[in-house]
Amino acid sequence: MQQLAIFGGTFNPIHWGHLLVGETALHQVSLEKVIWVPSLNPPHKEAALFEHRVQMLQLAIKDNPAFTVSLLEANRSETSYAINTVIDLSACYPNTHWYWIVGLDAFQTLPRWYRGHELAQMCDWLIAPRLLGGETITQSKLICKQVEEQIREQSYTIHWQLLDIPLVGVSSSLIRKFCHECQSIRYLVPESVRSYITNNNLYSHKSE
Repeated sequence: MQQLAIFGGTFNPIHWGHLLVGETALHQVSLEKVIWVPSLNPPHKEAALFEHRVQMLQLAIKDNPAFTVSLLEANRSETSYAINTVIDLSACYPNTHWYWIVGLDAFQTLPRWYRGHELAQMCDWLIAPRLLGGETITQSKLICKQVEEQIREQSYTIHWQLLDIPLVGVSSSLIRKFCHECQSIRYLVPESVRSYITNNNLYSHKSE
């Protein structure tokens, strides 16, 4: 049985922190592949066009054969739910043990996701500690255990582990802010992504 991980998100834009999380997951649990799944129309967020975010993703991961981008979301007409992503990818990759890569903030809300308790036991969870909030690893573990208790209260099971990653203080919102303020984003994103953002005038006040 192969071991694959889903890494979903807005990736608006992708940055070195995302790539570090994906690479850490790849080796921490001996994954064959990390499947990046950009969201088409993220709820409660305004994002660059899906096509731009996909292009930046593909540029960022092109040198890593264990990374691949799924365009699963591109043709969705209805609201996309995480559980649908697992079900659809399972049809494409049978005989797979699934992992889901997620940030601590998002993992905290898992019990409130659509069919979240059911989803919880369909894959193992690889959790990136919050990079900007100042929590210690001990605090992050306590938060994860609280989520586990909520899942088990509904008679579902969940398996999770924290990713052992360096704390890198970079976020997509910070990059967008820098772009808007005409500050340099060199070394916050891969150079190919930085060039794409510049060439397509993304996130700047001129693009508004």
